[in-house]
Amino acid sequence: MSSLRPFCLTSWLAVPAAAALLLLTPAAHAQAPAAPPATPAPAQSPDPAPAAPSQTTVAARSPEQRGVTSRAIDKVKEVAKSAADIFSRVPCLPPKGGSKAMGSLPHVAGKLAAGQPVVIVAFGSSSTQGFGASSPEFNYPNRLAAQLRRHYPTADITVVNAGVGGEDAPEMMRRLQTQVIDVHPDLVIWQVGTNAVLRNLDPADTAKLVEDGISRIQAAGGTDIVLVDPQYSPAVNQRKESAGKMIKLLGNVAELRHVGIFPRFEVMRDWHENQSIPVESFVIADGLHMNDWGYACFAQLLGDDIIRSVGQIKLGVNVPADVRTYRPM
Repeated sequence: MSSLRPFCLTSWLAVPAAAALLLLTPAAHAQAPAAPPATPAPAQSPDPAPAAPSQTTVAARSPEQRGVTSRAIDKVKEVAKSAADIFSRVPCLPPKGGSKAMGSLPHVAGKLAAGQPVVIVAFGSSSTQGFGASSPEFNYPNRLAAQLRRHYPTADITVVNAGVGGEDAPEMMRRLQTQVIDVHPDLVIWQVGTNAVLRNLDPADTAKLVEDGISRIQAAGGTDIVLVDPQYSPAVNQRKESAGKMIKLLGNVAELRHVGIFPRFEVMRDWHENQSIPVESFVIADGLHMNDWGYACFAQLLGDDIIRSVGQIKLGVNVPADVRTYRPM
């Protein structure tokens, strides 16, 4: 078993970060960002908040500076190309021991089976928005959309990324109506709880808000729901007791409200503890957010289970419409 090394910045992570900085900032003024603290301050938002719109001044560059920028661009392209075959380096495998039988996501599966348009809303914070990915192409909602479109090439599938960095249940509830319910989605994937753990908020308060939000979505009708619990990462593991309570309470809410839950914490822990994948292979140097591989494997396992659910519908498996147990463990 490999040990946790939350702040080991590997060279392949450092290069795209530096390259991106060169692209966004005049070379003469570029500075490396300060390393984040080992433990996020409770009073601050652990996720990066969306940056305010800004104007970029284009400065003249010397030939030497242009050469550095060109090399940086080439390196970014090289990294992006290698990310396309990301699983050829480290395969994405389900948790060891196999998968438990799962129930159905009846609404989205039924529409996919019938060839009808499908709308999925990915609702959450920065790990839904895609912080840590080398480009938007590699965040989990886009990876999930690509997988489903490959599997159902004639289907009309839309995956809406409604992730906002720095948020948790209180902030998400304020935009639940406009960004989720009013979209009339067939499936909502709600990632929640990590920032509450990092802010030392009461997990019971988060669970109550999530339960209320699920009730509102269900009252609108015609939507399957899957909760996604916190990630297994060094920053979250530093608050093990709070994280454990959050994971347990979100599971209880899913069972009570008859919705699905993707046990992200347990899936990621399996990567490290049972599959011997170093933590820095799926978490970036801040010790919190996933990298391209982490997002890709998360999306792959999530998509596999959606596809399996569609297969159940096509085979006529009799799964009650109010049972949506969703545990790919």
